[in-house]
Amino acid sequence: MKFRCERDTLAESIGITQRAVAARSGAMPVLSGIKVTAADDTIELIGSDLDLTIRVRIPAQVDVPGTAVVPAKLFDGLTSRLKPGSVTFEVSGDDARISGGPAQVSVRLLPAEEFPRVGEPEGTKVSVEAGPFAEALRQVIPAASKDDARPILTGVLLAATEKGLRLVATDSYRLAVRDLPGVGLLTEGQKVLVSAKGLNEVQRVFGSGEITVTLGEREVGFASEDRSVVTRLIDGDFPNYEQLIPQGYPNRLTVARESLEEAARLMQIVGEGRDSTPVRLTMSSEGLELSATAQERADAKESIEAKFEGTDMSVAFNPQFLLDGLAAIGGEEALLETVDPLKPATLRNTGEQEGDFLYLLMPVRIS
Repeated sequence: MKFRCERDTLAESIGITQRAVAARSGAMPVLSGIKVTAADDTIELIGSDLDLTIRVRIPAQVDVPGTAVVPAKLFDGLTSRLKPGSVTFEVSGDDARISGGPAQVSVRLLPAEEFPRVGEPEGTKVSVEAGPFAEALRQVIPAASKDDARPILTGVLLAATEKGLRLVATDSYRLAVRDLPGVGLLTEGQKVLVSAKGLNEVQRVFGSGEITVTLGEREVGFASEDRSVVTRLIDGDFPNYEQLIPQGYPNRLTVARESLEEAARLMQIVGEGRDSTPVRLTMSSEGLELSATAQERADAKESIEAKFEGTDMSVAFNPQFLLDGLAAIGGEEALLETVDPLKPATLRNTGEQEGDFLYLLMPVRIS
């Protein structure tokens, strides 16, 4: 096996595929590598942990076709540090020689015959615009749980609605709901639960153009002409999230999003990034005051100009969850709607059409 290609193209492709490589390969050490296949002036790179598979194809001058599995971290580190220009990759026995400019390195390969077959799912194919879909994923994925002990909450619910597609994620402390009108990804009444980790890679890999979505029985694939991401579906029933959303909010706070974000970051620093140190928002006709107290360490207050309609009140939130919500809504102004200090609050962008995106946040009980 021997091929030549541009270092920048190869390094970028390795960086993308290695995000799917198994962090702990366990009984299958070969999954710590990237499978490289050279044929027909094309190089295909595959990284997989069996739950998530990323495939990238790039152009190359192939002198000798073949397949090899290269340790991912070593492959990434070495290739990215070669000088820009042409890179030659040549396999001899159990080693690969990678050379670019004056540098040449030899890497011991993993057994290619042990790399599991990872195909594309079979099913109905639907095309969607990558841009809006990736933006919707960016908004909802932070709300998904990272605790594998609760696998249902580590997924994002994709559900067909009368108007299009709805994406929902929750970790039981916050909830993100995004509607994509006109996106017919699923048939009427259909819903699937997809790994948030896999969808996060979809969001990173596909930023523009069209992607083809293939829904199989156990996995779903997202593909463009030269890239694909296949991720698993999660079995189980997603929580009845709709009952968590209050029907009305008597209190409305409108504030510059960046000002609130900067003040919330200051409060987070006071708490040294600890979730146990909440940020308190005191809202009144005079505006908004944020405060945080870390016992025997530090405390801080900051007043922000804001418009408040309702009954004066204080409510506290996990600072990181609040910051995640502010990042998700985007825009210039944030609208925070509350019922009382113990009921869920909602955060959204005042410039967004109502109903397109909702970020619901559970308050933290404070004395």
